[in-house]
Amino acid sequence: MYKMFSISTSLFLKPRASLKVQGDEGIATAGYYSTRVARNPNLEKLQTNYLFPEIIDREVKHMEKYPNAKVISLGIGDTTQPLPQPVALSMSNYARALSTHQGYTGYGLEQGNKDLRKEIVETFYKDLSVEETEIFVSDGAQCDLSRVQLLLGSNVSIAVQDPSFPGYIDSSVIMGQSGELRNESGKYGNIKYMKCSPENDFFPDLSKTARTDVIFFCSPNNPSGHAASRAQLQQLVEFAQLNGSIIVYDSAYAAYVSDSSPKSIYEIPGSRKVAIEISSFSKMAGFTGVRLGWTVVPKELLYSNGFPVILDFNRVICTTFNGASNIAQAGGLACLSPEGFKEIMSKVDYYKENAKILVDTFASLGFRVYGGSNAPYVWVHFPHSRSWDVFNWILEKTHIITVPGIGFGPGGEGYIRISGFGRRESILEASKRLTTLLC
Repeated sequence: MYKMFSISTSLFLKPRASLKVQGDEGIATAGYYSTRVARNPNLEKLQTNYLFPEIIDREVKHMEKYPNAKVISLGIGDTTQPLPQPVALSMSNYARALSTHQGYTGYGLEQGNKDLRKEIVETFYKDLSVEETEIFVSDGAQCDLSRVQLLLGSNVSIAVQDPSFPGYIDSSVIMGQSGELRNESGKYGNIKYMKCSPENDFFPDLSKTARTDVIFFCSPNNPSGHAASRAQLQQLVEFAQLNGSIIVYDSAYAAYVSDSSPKSIYEIPGSRKVAIEISSFSKMAGFTGVRLGWTVVPKELLYSNGFPVILDFNRVICTTFNGASNIAQAGGLACLSPEGFKEIMSKVDYYKENAKILVDTFASLGFRVYGGSNAPYVWVHFPHSRSWDVFNWILEKTHIITVPGIGFGPGGEGYIRISGFGRRESILEASKRLTTLLC
């Protein structure tokens, strides 16, 4: 019998670059049995620090240094307001009914509850030609991102906004799409990085963008908070049509759009032939822990050989997923009822007001501030500074956790992201502390 080796829980807070097999703190393998199975070489390419565990690690060390400090976390974008009572009650009632013969349900449709799919269409895609059968209900946008990657396979070329959500790049690395990491630039060789900055109104210069098979695009954007205009998205769709590309459009923050910016890619003519849309209840309804989202795959979207993408995606779903929780889907239906939708949008307004407080605070200190109006995130520029240095400076001086922009790609260097997903008293206290930054 072989001995089992133990792994310290602190190991999982370490950046990936520190995960060494031999002699790493918290894990000892010398003298123990190893299989003859080689490690997935794509996972070995994840050499850069993974953002959020690194932030947690630094927060833990800070609290050890200042045990009496009241740390305010405005970093990881996790919702904080309780679920609306009608939504929570619907899930509670569904769960109780499972204890009865009349109310018990087992497996549901892998594609999702038909009533929920119908309500998603009615609420978010009315008059946009989206059909119920094109909706695939899931356990969240990030999980759907991985399923879309399985759909696309390892041989496609990809482009991402820079900066962008780390999951697009990391999932591409794991799939084998990325090529090797170029340490001097912080970019992977086979990924096209589309610079999005204030200088180009946070939209890439498509005339200088090389063709790729797939374009990952998030609007409103995480981390910058920028919502692409109708004209910008029209350019994107036309670019995809010209190049025969597929857009994977992340609309997880669409509920935060306050102006005339499109909330769905399908508001743009021609998009049904080139775009998949992924969305979520997480940041809209506070379902970060409940887990519920959806993906739209139009019937008009075809591969180069004319085969419908929706048929392959359905196969992926039926093979890798048994369907979203019936309880969570009951909650989703309650969210989209007239009463429920009114209440979840009031939560969205609450977080937007938090973001406005933070925008006004940084602006009053003379910083260039972006986002915060169409998104719960505030994107603050610190020229000629390294974002991890800014993160450490703010944490040391105010005991506030932020997110360094470099964690979202090379284009995020010199920025930090601040989340409006906090309780109002925490936001007001953070605002008060931040005013001392330049003292």
